[in-house]
Amino acid sequence: MIDSAHELPGPPPHVHPAASTATEHTGDRALRAMSIRVRAMTLADAEAVAAIRVRGWQSAYRGLVPDGHLDAMDVTENAARQRERLLHRDPLTTDLVAERDGVAIGWGCVGPYRPGGGSAPEPADRPDGELYALYVDPHAFGTGAGRALLTALLEMAAAAGHGRLLLWVLEGNVLARRFYERSGFTADGAHDPCEVDGVPAPEVRYCRPLPRT
Repeated sequence: MIDSAHELPGPPPHVHPAASTATEHTGDRALRAMSIRVRAMTLADAEAVAAIRVRGWQSAYRGLVPDGHLDAMDVTENAARQRERLLHRDPLTTDLVAERDGVAIGWGCVGPYRPGGGSAPEPADRPDGELYALYVDPHAFGTGAGRALLTALLEMAAAAGHGRLLLWVLEGNVLARRFYERSGFTADGAHDPCEVDGVPAPEVRYCRPLPRT
């Protein structure tokens, strides 16, 4: 994700997607997912995406990274970085926003794979892509926004000609790892000994093959 040692500016580590609760019925999930709209991120979304990212970190990574780091995160500062990033991002990178009733509740980003914690052998004709970020506002968990974003990002990665989509996730982020495993990703054995403020925050890499388009 874009929040790792492999990333664009910003501290480590990886994503916390929305996951439906065990008590939620399939019909409820389907109805909620129908109300989710996924679209391209614009500069006007910078503040909302920054808030989603900060709240996502503070919810998902509590106990995994130092509290001081989480408590010091600032939405205004992050929004400025988001705007700068969008203005100068690699043209092969795609940012998407999930919204419900016109309100942004999720953000994801995908692009070419950036080796950092270990390169992965890849087919010569179809280079790997990387899921840089996937966040859903904690208040919107269970809405299907995470699933909708991931589906769209997988389609974008395949359309860009990538043979596989790779991602890095905190080893201790059990909910995210389960989400990716249910979504067809498999841990490929690569590890990265990341740190946040001097505290170990190791990451593991997941991979999913993509269809030819």
